[in-house]
Amino acid sequence: MKCEDEMKVLVVETKLWIVDKNVDNIQSYPQIIEAAHLLAKNEVVAFPTETVYGLGANARSEEAVKKVFEAKGRPNDNPLIVHIASQSQLEEIVMDIPPIAKQLMDAFWPGPLTLILKQKPGTLAAAVTAGLDTVAVRMPDHAVARQLIEASGLPIAAPSANTSGKPSPTLAKHVQDDLYGRIAGIVDGGPTGVGVESTVLDCTEDIPIILRPGGVTKEQLETIIGPVKEDRAFVKKDEAPKAPGMKYTHYAPKAPLILVKGENAFIQQLINERRAEGMKVGLLAASEHQALYEADYIVAPGSLAELSTVASGLYDALRQFDDVHVDIIYSEVFPEAGIGQAIMNRLCKAAGQQMIEQ
Repeated sequence: MKCEDEMKVLVVETKLWIVDKNVDNIQSYPQIIEAAHLLAKNEVVAFPTETVYGLGANARSEEAVKKVFEAKGRPNDNPLIVHIASQSQLEEIVMDIPPIAKQLMDAFWPGPLTLILKQKPGTLAAAVTAGLDTVAVRMPDHAVARQLIEASGLPIAAPSANTSGKPSPTLAKHVQDDLYGRIAGIVDGGPTGVGVESTVLDCTEDIPIILRPGGVTKEQLETIIGPVKEDRAFVKKDEAPKAPGMKYTHYAPKAPLILVKGENAFIQQLINERRAEGMKVGLLAASEHQALYEADYIVAPGSLAELSTVASGLYDALRQFDDVHVDIIYSEVFPEAGIGQAIMNRLCKAAGQQMIEQ
């Protein structure tokens, strides 16, 4: 039965539209109009945001949202983020907006911040919220994304546009590699900017809680609203997570990924041991350290001096290891200040929490 279901998914004709995000009045583009029309017909369309590519569907339609889960192979107890283009769309789907949430919207929207708020009953497909009474919502800071949402006239539920568990897509090519033939269309708006997903902040508690670190840092949040908490706990197997990325392994390349906390010489020793065993070894390292190592394939996603470059290049770097078919991947660890917290969150999940310390 599983094979039959997979074959049904694979017969979808996937259209590809290329859109220049710098052109005025994107919404009038025939490509955007066509993509918006498909969304309104409860089809699934991938589109760029400033963080990663999203896999969009009509958030009001159970039929449409079901197609997202089927295309990704995503567990249905994992909630989706609803993307909006206007304040009026937000007011249609949430019950009330706490003062703290309003402050954050003024400071960071549009942008890579997702807020968890109380859902207005009956306004969204149940699968979007995994049966919870809250909804995760954000307004993306990407012209193509907002114009597409506006043209559709719908709130758009959109997880990352990749096969569940794999590194998130920061290029339209990544989406094609994972989902071509499984979804109705892909809007190619070029590379994304931030490179890691949005920060998810639960605003339903007395003190807001970061459920997933991302493009807006803890320090930036606290500058606006004061202290926020961080939820580092794993979600129990019988409990629905409040936000994406809390419960299951994510972002993982095909080969086992192991984080290494130690000197360069110690990391090189591990590489040498695996190569002596006949393994093809990949290494993820900061650009400043790349020349210090010898491995079968080395990728430097960015610089320690500017961690935003590491965030931007991280998922593409992880996908490169799949392309060259390494047997094992070692990765340096990165400082956890600022955006580094999101980088290490993603690497720890990709590694299944495996870390070697010197």
